[in-house]
Amino acid sequence: MFLNCPSGIMKQIKGYTSRILREEFVELSKMPGLWTRSYFVSTAGNACSETIKKYAESQKKRY
Repeated sequence: MFLNCPSGIMKQIKGYTSRILREEFVELSKMPGLWTRSYFVSTAGNACSETIKKYAESQKKRY
């Protein structure tokens, strides 16, 4: 379903989050843009969601 439109999905995510943040934090409305025009998209191959979750949790920085 989403395999051929990552740029469209990112555009929607950035637009939505920008709108929400600008509503909550009025000072952000003075900025010309919150996000850069670039984005990064990658696949996780055939890994199941539990494997991906474990990997992501293991990458958290510890302070």
